[in-house]
Amino acid sequence: MPPGYNQKNWVVALLLAFFLGTFGAHNFYLGRTGRASVQLAMTLLSWLTVIVLIGFVGLAIVGIWVFVDFLLILTGSGGYDRDSNGFPLER
Repeated sequence: MPPGYNQKNWVVALLLAFFLGTFGAHNFYLGRTGRASVQLAMTLLSWLTVIVLIGFVGLAIVGIWVFVDFLLILTGSGGYDRDSNGFPLER
């Protein structure tokens, strides 16, 4: 690990996924800005269209996606044992 690099914490990623996951906070924290941006955009667009009932589908999709992300972080699977730079999460 390069000097001065702040290692990402596993517990912080897990808590961000649990409480702010639909906004992509855990993915922003881990440096996965593409995924995070899609989660944030889907959440915002879904809330804007919830009045015509279409938004509930989007919210359900994001909710399932975040639940899976939470489980992946919890188990350290699917690349969620490392940040976007390839450094392991501190446990």
